[in-house]
Amino acid sequence: MWLPKLEFIGRDCSLSECENIRYFLERNLAIESFRLNLAHSPFKPEDVKLWVLVAISHYLRELDILYHAYPDKPNILPRSLYTSKSLVTLNLEGKILLDVPRMVSMSSLTTLQLREVIYFDGESLGRLLSICPILKDLLLDFSDTHNMGMITVIVPYLQSLSIYIPYDGLIDGLKVDTPSLKYFKIENYNDENHSCLIEDMPKLEEAYVDVFLPDLESLIGSILSIKRLTIASEAVYVGGFVFNDLEHLKLCVGSDYAANLLVRLLEGSPNLRVNKYGGMVCWNQPINVPDCLLSSLQTFNWLGYLGRPVERDVAVYILENACRLKTATISVDDSHNPKLEMIKELSLASRASTTSQLILVDESD
Repeated sequence: MWLPKLEFIGRDCSLSECENIRYFLERNLAIESFRLNLAHSPFKPEDVKLWVLVAISHYLRELDILYHAYPDKPNILPRSLYTSKSLVTLNLEGKILLDVPRMVSMSSLTTLQLREVIYFDGESLGRLLSICPILKDLLLDFSDTHNMGMITVIVPYLQSLSIYIPYDGLIDGLKVDTPSLKYFKIENYNDENHSCLIEDMPKLEEAYVDVFLPDLESLIGSILSIKRLTIASEAVYVGGFVFNDLEHLKLCVGSDYAANLLVRLLEGSPNLRVNKYGGMVCWNQPINVPDCLLSSLQTFNWLGYLGRPVERDVAVYILENACRLKTATISVDDSHNPKLEMIKELSLASRASTTSQLILVDESD
C-alpha cells in the first residue's frame, strides 16, 4: 500500500490479466514515482487517465509516461496534473496531448521533458512554462510534432535547456530568453529561413551547438561567457567575438563549408586549455599565432586522424606553436594510410613545448 516507486511496462496480455493489473493500479497507487511504458499496450486511454489521476491525488513526485498505444486518442492527462503541488519531475514521450488550462500552477516542478508530444495549440507550450515558476531543467524534442508556429522559451530561473528541431519540423521561429541558464544544447536541423533570437546568457558555462543556419553569429554572440563549447554545425562563422572564459573546445565538423571555423575559434579564445577536434577542414594557416597557443593550450585531442596532407598541416602547426602544450593525443585511423608512416611524420615535427607528449591511439584496437 506504500510502494514508493512503480515502473509498469504494458504489453499484450489476456483480458483477465488486464483486469488484475487495472484493479491493482486503481487501488494501491500511493507512490512517489510512477513510470508508465505504454508503447504497445491494450489499456484504453481512459484507464491511463484514471491511473494518473489517482497517482496525482497521492502527492506524486515523479511521473514518466511513454505512450503510443492510441495515437488517435492522445488525451490521457487529467486536468489535475496541471494543479499538482507535489510533482517535481514530469517526463512525457509520444502521442500525448498537452492542453494546459488557464489559471493553474505546478509550483514544485523543477524538471520537464517533452518528446514528440501533441500541443493543443500554439500557446500550449508557453502556457505550460509560465505555470512552472521554479523550473530548472527543460528538454524539448519536436520530432513528429505538428506546426508549432513560433517556439518561445521564456523561463527566468532555468539552468539547463535542450532543444531538438528535426529537418522537417514546421516552425516559424525560435526565441529563447533564459538569463540564468548554465547548460544549453540546441540541435536545429530545419533549413527553412526562420528567425532565431537567442537572448544573452551571462551565466552560461557549457553549450552544445548543432544548427542548420546560414551562420552562427546570432547564437555565438549570446554565449560569450561559455567555458565548455561543442560545435557540430556545418555553418559559416566569420569570427569577431572573443571568448575570454572558454577553456574547453570540441569541434565535430568535417566539411569545406566550415573551412575557417577552427582558425576563427582559436583566434577568439585566448584562454583555451583543451581542444578536441574531429573531422577535416581546409586549413588556412593564421597570419599571427593565436594567443591561446602561445599562453594557455595544454591539451589537444584529435579523433579520426587519417594522415591526409591538410590534417598533417593542422597537427604539425599545433605542435610547432603551442608553447604550453602538455599532451597531444592523435587517434589514428590507419585504413587509408599506414600507421607507422603517420607516426613518423608527426614525431619528426618540431615542438614549441619541449615537455609535450605525443600520444597516438589506434582506433582499430
